[in-house]
Amino acid sequence: MFHRKKIVWLLLLPGLTGIMAFYVVPFFGGIYFSLMDGSFENKFVGIANYREILQNSMFQLGLRNTWELSLLCAPVIWLLAFILAAMLKTLKDKSTAFRNILLLPYLMPSSAMLLIWTLMFDYGGVINRFVVALGQERMLWLEGEAMRFPIILLYIWKNVGFSVVLFASALSAVHPSLYEFAALEGAGWWTQSFRITLPQILPTAFLVFVLAWVNAFKIFKEVYFIGGAYPNQAIYTLQHFMNNKFANLDYQDVTTAAYIFAVGVMVLFAMMYASKSVRAPST
Repeated sequence: MFHRKKIVWLLLLPGLTGIMAFYVVPFFGGIYFSLMDGSFENKFVGIANYREILQNSMFQLGLRNTWELSLLCAPVIWLLAFILAAMLKTLKDKSTAFRNILLLPYLMPSSAMLLIWTLMFDYGGVINRFVVALGQERMLWLEGEAMRFPIILLYIWKNVGFSVVLFASALSAVHPSLYEFAALEGAGWWTQSFRITLPQILPTAFLVFVLAWVNAFKIFKEVYFIGGAYPNQAIYTLQHFMNNKFANLDYQDVTTAAYIFAVGVMVLFAMMYASKSVRAPST
């Protein structure tokens, strides 16, 4: 047994070495870097950088928009993915084609997705033609505050397919007899989904929500390609702030902002895991 454990550690050694070299060491090295002034002498300034960043108006704007987008996108993706997966389950073998269609945006290159989206939301695009058909005036969807709407739709369209696949995998493990009994008792599709399906796949549902929340912080790439480095304030995210600081060689500000955001994310997920453990049924 001991010899077998040594073999396992030997096999894990290359991966652990990479994690230590490219993640763990830079993480703690960045903490040290954020406590320095970045001058030639590299003086220790303590939390002065953190106070300065927290008082920066653009950092506050980017942080607020990032949290707002994540709070909006993650629950929508979770709910939409669960409903779609539950609907696809009723199709049984015929659902394969629909799963592939839903997963296609997740596999599609970002450049192709952005090209499709800009053509759709262009002033003379499909969306504005539909708006005109409804008797409304055209809108400049890719300018100003209106840009938030197509970006949110783009993010949901891109990520909902992967969440559907995770939900569908978990749904396949739910025993059909539970639905048969519920149907005999007069339970409809909606009742079966939220009273039987969801409690049975609660660990996967929590995982999907966590992944959707994490991916919500990766919306910067789409915003950057559509709105540029300095977009409208409605879609100015924390990644914009960090990217612009990096371009100006303000590395202390970049690392400080990153660690402030990391602490916020860790606190959030700690609360989520604590809530999950409290609500979990005792065995």
